[in-house]
Amino acid sequence: DDKAVHGILVQLPLPKHINEDKVLASIPHHKDVDGFSAQNIGNLCLKGGEPPLAVPCTPAGCVELIQRTGVDVKGKDAVVVGRSNIVGMPMAHLLRSMDCTVTVCHSRTKDIKAHVRRADILVAAIGKAEFIKGDWIKPGAIVIDVGINDKEDKTKKRGYRLVGDVDFAAAKKVAAHITPVPGGVGPMTIAMLLRNTLNLARHASGLERLILRRDRGYKDVVDSSQGEGAKE
Repeated sequence: DDKAVHGILVQLPLPKHINEDKVLASIPHHKDVDGFSAQNIGNLCLKGGEPPLAVPCTPAGCVELIQRTGVDVKGKDAVVVGRSNIVGMPMAHLLRSMDCTVTVCHSRTKDIKAHVRRADILVAAIGKAEFIKGDWIKPGAIVIDVGINDKEDKTKKRGYRLVGDVDFAAAKKVAAHITPVPGGVGPMTIAMLLRNTLNLARHASGLERLILRRDRGYKDVVDSSQGEGAKE
């Protein structure tokens, strides 16, 4: 109830003896700076009703990166590899709000390669080092690599290097746009966390929130639930 506190962040994952769901449920949605609360996620997914006060940071950062390419994504085939509550599922809903045709792949999906090969937009968030190969990528695709994994590299002092879920060296020869690991999605996640914090502070002060982006005729992604309800 402290009005001087506008946002609360819980660093996940928590130790196994702590109930993560209970901890997250205890945070009021108007101070949920991660955008993970049931109310914020629900409002993100629903058509009509109130928009979320905060959007999950990594998916929001991915949307920012996609829109910065200048590509009109309406009607494009988007494939999200991974279905976590933190990245995969909110990412799929955000892409849907941008009028993409969205497929979510996961560990039980048959022939992931075939789904990836038709993706105009690929968001990889499966947590497996270089799982997606360069010859899976559709020529001219937008590739957003959320993964961050250790890969053995004896030339490095620490004995490993960081890689994404996509084979970057091969994929960059095919994709029109691709994010590196590290230095791609990670900094955008931090930027979106700060944006969420600012928006919650503005909400507490009765000010309008800053939209994610409103470029090239896209609906306000933060207010996507309202936009879709009106259209359909």
